[in-house]
Amino acid sequence: MNSLDWTVLIGYFGVMVAIGVWSHKRVDDVSDFFTAGGRMPWWLSGISHHMSGYSAVMFTGYAGIAYQYGVTSYVTWSFPIAVGIAVGARLFAGRLNRLRSRLRVASPLEYLKSRYNLPTQQALAWSGVLLKIVDVGAKWAAIATLLSVFTGLSLHQGILITGVVTGVYCTVGGLWADALTELGQFVIQLLAGVAMLVTVLAELGGVSALWTVWDRLPDGHARPTAGPYTLTFLLAYLFIKTFEYSGGMWNQAQRYMATRNAREARRSARLSAALWFVWPAVLFFPMWVAPLLVRAERPDASDAYALLTERLLPHGLLGLVIVGFFSHTMAMCSSDANAISAVFTRDIAPALPKLGARARGWSHRAGLLAARLSTVAFLALSMAVATQVNSPTFEDIITVVITWVAGLVGPVSIPFLLGMVPRFRRSGPTAALVSWAAGLFAFWLTHDGLSGVQLQLQIVAPVATSLVLYVLIGFVRPEDTPERDAVLARINSGDDEDGAGSEDGGGSEDGAGDGGGTGGAGAAPAGYFVYPIRS
Repeated sequence: MNSLDWTVLIGYFGVMVAIGVWSHKRVDDVSDFFTAGGRMPWWLSGISHHMSGYSAVMFTGYAGIAYQYGVTSYVTWSFPIAVGIAVGARLFAGRLNRLRSRLRVASPLEYLKSRYNLPTQQALAWSGVLLKIVDVGAKWAAIATLLSVFTGLSLHQGILITGVVTGVYCTVGGLWADALTELGQFVIQLLAGVAMLVTVLAELGGVSALWTVWDRLPDGHARPTAGPYTLTFLLAYLFIKTFEYSGGMWNQAQRYMATRNAREARRSARLSAALWFVWPAVLFFPMWVAPLLVRAERPDASDAYALLTERLLPHGLLGLVIVGFFSHTMAMCSSDANAISAVFTRDIAPALPKLGARARGWSHRAGLLAARLSTVAFLALSMAVATQVNSPTFEDIITVVITWVAGLVGPVSIPFLLGMVPRFRRSGPTAALVSWAAGLFAFWLTHDGLSGVQLQLQIVAPVATSLVLYVLIGFVRPEDTPERDAVLARINSGDDEDGAGSEDGGGSEDGAGDGGGTGGAGAAPAGYFVYPIRS
């Protein structure tokens, strides 16, 4: 990197901070901070959902897979994510929006207290927070790895720089800042990705390389599945990503909650699915052909894409591509930080023995302060974990992302997402807690308890265990009650087409939005704690 590249990078950081400061004016209460007050346009929500779904791991860990195995990096990663989001657009997106518009909640997990009980809500909240600390730690390590290749900065210095900049804008501006910076980051990545594709095609002889280059690549590079990424792995990943990217990891759920109504939430999901079908293929092509242009120095080839950009791109464009690396990571990490802050301040803090009484009485200002402080605390913890990636505890970056995150998302997300679907109304607290605990045990057993377990079994065993037990226990020991059925009715009745972003909770085609008490518009079911919201 020279001074021009540094100017581009520093300018990018400055713009991100400026967006955060501008977004600060749009945040008046916790509803604005966590769900944009239900006023986010569907197209912005869709782009934000897409951008918050992947990070610099794509340019390190998945770039290594693309370098070694070819197109399987797309077929077994972004393709199942696209399909999963498309499925989730039908099953979950609208229901997630109604959590805010009908139940008046600001955290995805707030409804679990009435849908199940307090212990279930706390179990999912605590385990999900711990999982995201590890997940985001891997993302910081990924971007710091790339930064070290280009600048010579140490891993710890890279983590500190990216973490601090991200912390400034997402702490000040909340979800509005996340979404607006993600829009800018999408534009930057679009320019950088197209520039990289055009440069690589020129190096390989022109546009015809798109279909003529495959005979020159290593054997098997064009196979849809290769190495440990088998058809079984693909099916397992499709199963898992349907839950994860449909809201199971909470930050994506917030994007659906932030739209005005259920219909716009579904449109947002369809846009994100379309982007996942198309855009990763554009980014992956240079990685697929990288063996013809560079020789990776690391055993996992995680440095291949960085070496490729250093060789091919002129200064200025190199800085733009590096900014693209940052844009993905900062998008995901800031959105995760906002989601975790929501869960802590809305779900965990009110249930703590000493803090709970004060948390339940927080004013607008106190609630916002708590939200921002918990965001900073989460980012700091995840940055600390990032320094341990590549240690014996967490192994390498791609192992953390594939086995830890994919393996653990099922036990956390299945009771959360399926709890909104009427078909599973019989599954109550026992089904939720047993499926959650058994899923975690299955992860430990396949990851540490047994040796030689195949990768696809490691990632599918926890989610399959949780799903089977959740459904089976609900059938054998049904725990549906009128109160729980009332929660489901509020989430599933009718469709919000007329401004669910307003404070009255929106209307519905069948009149479910009318009335008072537990079923009334904007009323929270019994057992809910609700922060003061503007009238």
